[in-house]
Amino acid sequence: MLEASMVREGHWPHSRDQISFRSGDTSSLACYSLSPVSAESQKLLTSARKVAQKISPMPFKVMAAPELQDDFYCSLVDWSSQNIVSVGLERCVYLWSACSGKVTRLLDLSEDGNSVTSVAFNKQGNLLAVGSTYGGVQVWDTVVNRQLKMMQGHAGRVGTLAWNGNILSSGSQDTFILQHDMRMPSLVAERRLVGHQEEVCGLKWSPDNKYLASGGGDNCLFVWDLHSLSPLQKYTRHLSAVKAVAWSPHHHGILASGGGVDDQCLHFWNTLTGELVKCINTGSQITNLAWSKFSSPLVSTHGFPDNHICVWNYPSLRQLTKLTGHSFRVLHLAVSPNG
Repeated sequence: MLEASMVREGHWPHSRDQISFRSGDTSSLACYSLSPVSAESQKLLTSARKVAQKISPMPFKVMAAPELQDDFYCSLVDWSSQNIVSVGLERCVYLWSACSGKVTRLLDLSEDGNSVTSVAFNKQGNLLAVGSTYGGVQVWDTVVNRQLKMMQGHAGRVGTLAWNGNILSSGSQDTFILQHDMRMPSLVAERRLVGHQEEVCGLKWSPDNKYLASGGGDNCLFVWDLHSLSPLQKYTRHLSAVKAVAWSPHHHGILASGGGVDDQCLHFWNTLTGELVKCINTGSQITNLAWSKFSSPLVSTHGFPDNHICVWNYPSLRQLTKLTGHSFRVLHLAVSPNG
């Protein structure tokens, strides 16, 4: 309790003249305060300030990745909720434990003459989907290193994968998006989404798991829901392939997309209204996007001509930092489970 005493003219107050205020009732105290600073300003001055996170310009670890494909349309790195990094290197998939540093070879497609073109962990981090050049999608249990499923359906390479609970979405060079339900015994996709005219190279489910965003080599960005077989929304402002797609976890309905080498623009869409909210030309091919899990910044990775990584503040789009070090295109991006 905060106590304030009323002073009568000519004498100090008796105990019965004392008035008690609740600690939150600062407005009642304002008329008795001798400070020239208002209660609201005092609260602002004494509250804890957010300290801007410092981003080191140097990597804390560098790992060799021989035979990592220099292909814009592939997605060959992911980081699981169990702190395991998966990397597709030509015909093999390797797992690196960020906790122990142990490296494990999960699979090898050499016998079939096949190559790895995409990898994606489920939310729990125990299942890894692997797309390949021949159009197949394998699902592996990474806890026991055992293949659970081998699914067909695509007629071209599978360059992008996205999980939504038990649903696995795959995008392919054949222009289709297939939806597989892991609970079903069938090895054939339950749903086929038709809309893109060129290779599907970007897939992301919204934070509420209701909408799927897809980007393609046809320079188009589509938004689908769980039930329709045709897109709910179609955005055509990009002038090059749309691989970089990311939903904001902090702003409901906000979807970010980045264009390829002939576009280089970062767009922000309000999918609730279908309107373009913001746009900025980054000056380089945009290959990936990822929002911070706990604050507003957005990370973009780039190819020609700068081959760098940028961190942007949203919604101001002020560039917080630029990270350099890669000598070729930064084609793959994954965020650690702790953000």
